[in-house]
Amino acid sequence: MQATISPPAASNKHPTGLYVLFFTEMWERFSYYGMRAILLLFLIDNVRGGMGLSEAEGAAIYGLYTASAYLLSLPGGWIADNIWGQRKSIWYGGIVIMLGHILLAIPGSTGLFYLGLATVALGTGLLKPNISSIVGELYPEGGARRDAAFSIFYMGINMGSFLGITIVGYLGQKVGWHYGFGAAAVGMFLGLIVFRFFGQKYLSQYGNVPTKAEVSTEKSGPNRSLFFLIGLAAILIILQFTGVLDLTTAQGLAKGAGVIITLTAVGYFLFILLAGGLTLVEKKRVGVLFVFFLASAIFWAGFEQQGSSLQIFADRYTDLNFFGWDMPSSWFQNFNPAFILIFSPILASLWIFLGNRNQNPAPHLKFAVALLLLGLGYLVMVFASKIALTGQLTTPVFLTFTYLFHTLGELCLSPVGLSSFTKLAPKQYLSQLMGIWFVGTSLGNLIAGLFAGGFDEENVRQMPDMFMSIVYFSFGFALLILLFSRPLKNWLGGVK
Repeated sequence: MQATISPPAASNKHPTGLYVLFFTEMWERFSYYGMRAILLLFLIDNVRGGMGLSEAEGAAIYGLYTASAYLLSLPGGWIADNIWGQRKSIWYGGIVIMLGHILLAIPGSTGLFYLGLATVALGTGLLKPNISSIVGELYPEGGARRDAAFSIFYMGINMGSFLGITIVGYLGQKVGWHYGFGAAAVGMFLGLIVFRFFGQKYLSQYGNVPTKAEVSTEKSGPNRSLFFLIGLAAILIILQFTGVLDLTTAQGLAKGAGVIITLTAVGYFLFILLAGGLTLVEKKRVGVLFVFFLASAIFWAGFEQQGSSLQIFADRYTDLNFFGWDMPSSWFQNFNPAFILIFSPILASLWIFLGNRNQNPAPHLKFAVALLLLGLGYLVMVFASKIALTGQLTTPVFLTFTYLFHTLGELCLSPVGLSSFTKLAPKQYLSQLMGIWFVGTSLGNLIAGLFAGGFDEENVRQMPDMFMSIVYFSFGFALLILLFSRPLKNWLGGVK
């Protein structure tokens, strides 16, 4: 039976283990967001030792990397559930991430650089879903207190993001690209130290033992997986030979990855619903998680433009001069973590305040608000892009308000989504469904990368329409969620 009331004695306190996970995630996010802040700029730079790719190629590679980092959360969750447990998965994932950043810091061949990107993505997929799962396990009572814990945990993510973008962004753009990549490796090393020395003391036995799915699928599981993989390969081959995709280009590979991600996520939800051995209540909750997955993919497709199209807009169409000093354009990405550090504790307190009065909005309503805020942010960019078309550099105020709206939306969606997946997921599929949550982020990142490929000088006049298309999608899905609010609330099965 799902508990929904927090114990009174613990209503205002959080376990020390939360802060161990807070600082571990902080340094991991330092490495991820710091490197990501300069990645696209490095890929399209042809002056300061970058790779000199076109906007379309660079954005596609950027999208493939960021999408892969989150897509690999699905096998990362499976490994934790069935083999290593969450704690070992976090430890080994962190080591792999650090090694990947070290490879990126070594000036060398293109092949070495891509190997570093792949290594970082592998490690991120192993670490990311499992550290979030342990946060949820610290709060078996669920409720608003768990939501507040995820908001605090989210502050750690964004402290790391702020520090990473500031330090790695400055080193990469002002000193040398590979110095920035090296700083990301140092950040992950510090995260490993925190987790190793404090996790043993304050995390007790959480995450030490694999959950292992209790459903008996020994005979049919491998066959299903094999047929599914063969089916995906066949679809890609058909798309290649019919000319729909060109898998020999970065853009074609990115689009092919989008097909794989979409079919994998839908196939996984169908498998759990039809052959996962779930009760009717559990199936309804998984159905809600599928709606959350779709909403998150749309949200991240717009939100993650901050590292792609919004980064290009900041670099080329925004006035960066402050009293005679040119600010690194990557620092605009710091508006997001800065706003989160300001507003996260406010919203965390708000959820507890409303929860104590039985007025805490249902998770799906918070998702709808997040999508509306995303759309408002892009309405601001529609006006900014129209000014840019006149040949003027735009004021930083436009990007500032866009990041403000997007950050408030993120705070309504991301920590709430993390918490909802830990509360609604069947126990035997917890880490795997946490992986699915990050697959939604993966799909959004991939779309963001492909979208930014249209931001070359020849397509500059299409900017207002491109931004407006995101407004339509975000507003439209928010409206759908509001229209189906009552059945979604019923399917939660009493979980708050």
